[in-house]
Amino acid sequence: MAKILVIDDERSIRNTLKEVLEYENHQVEVAADGLEGLETFKKGGFEVVLCDIKMPNMDGMEVLEKLFELSTDVPVVMISGHGNIDTAVEAIKKGAFDFIEKPLDLNRLLITIRNSLDKSVLITETKVLKKKVTKTFDIVGQSESINRVKDMIDRVAPTDARVLITGKNGTGKELVARWLHEKSSRAGNPFVEVNCAAIPSELIESELFGHEKGSFTSAYKDRKGKFELAIGGTLFLDEIGDMSLSAQAKVLRALQESKITRVGSDKEIKVDVRIIAATNKDLKKEIDLGNFREDLYHRLSVILIHVPSLNDRLDDIPGLAYHFIDLICCEYGMPRKMISESAIQELQKITWTGNIREFRNVLERLIILCDKEITDADVLAYAQPISK
Repeated sequence: MAKILVIDDERSIRNTLKEVLEYENHQVEVAADGLEGLETFKKGGFEVVLCDIKMPNMDGMEVLEKLFELSTDVPVVMISGHGNIDTAVEAIKKGAFDFIEKPLDLNRLLITIRNSLDKSVLITETKVLKKKVTKTFDIVGQSESINRVKDMIDRVAPTDARVLITGKNGTGKELVARWLHEKSSRAGNPFVEVNCAAIPSELIESELFGHEKGSFTSAYKDRKGKFELAIGGTLFLDEIGDMSLSAQAKVLRALQESKITRVGSDKEIKVDVRIIAATNKDLKKEIDLGNFREDLYHRLSVILIHVPSLNDRLDDIPGLAYHFIDLICCEYGMPRKMISESAIQELQKITWTGNIREFRNVLERLIILCDKEITDADVLAYAQPISK
């Protein structure tokens, strides 16, 4: 079931553990001291380590530290006949999965090994999921225009500067916002998104700042707003150009004072939030038309990042095609499909009014409808079926 390393200077303990664990169908290797154990561990493949504390040459605590330098994912169970509470606490603080006293209770040992294996499975699954999420949110491309965006992200992300992201619908403004968060010191805290265009103007204030019970007809209980939910992290105000003027005034106050007030309350709440905003509109024109506050614009646009449209970065289409083919085939659990060079060239001839969003939808359609390889004929037949 699992590959286990036993490190103990007592031959009788080593042999007993090896017999018991092999009887339980585990694969077991043994080492007589810490130095031998480390050399054996370096061969790799171990899923659990059982390590004695009192050993010659190198004691178990030092072995534990060295093991964690080699890998933090493998659970280490410390065993000792000279243990006490202080020893157990020290072992756990240094990263041990558990501490078991000698003489060993074999039932407890087997349960501990099972639990440690469950932890290893969870760690592996978490890493896989993180890789999938990271791949989903990749900014793909090496064109000059997209490299400028990536460079700007790297420069700006470590700061708390407010960022205004501009670009047409479907260009990937949210991806830029997410990477600004992921590469910042706030990455471990919430990334909260608000689509200002999707929320009715009469509800936007409640959505952003929260409300008190009874403050309006449907306010049946107290509710935190997005500002509060994003404390310590990043608040992404998408399509901010569609926000009402009254809400803009309150957002401006929140940015100026780092405080908010829930609807129906007069209590101020301090908020530590980084603001990233995005829009597909020309806000300077909106200011001239009286639809957007100039003072809010200047508050938001400390850093400006413009995301180019797909038609302005056609050189990135091959990389984007391979990326989405990998991603979509993985999502559908199907073998990876190929795409011909001529099909790539046909994709580069299309005017992508919907940008990356439209491009992904087209690739998904092609993957579903085509055989093992996507050809130029397939692109002509399925990429823009409405116009055919």
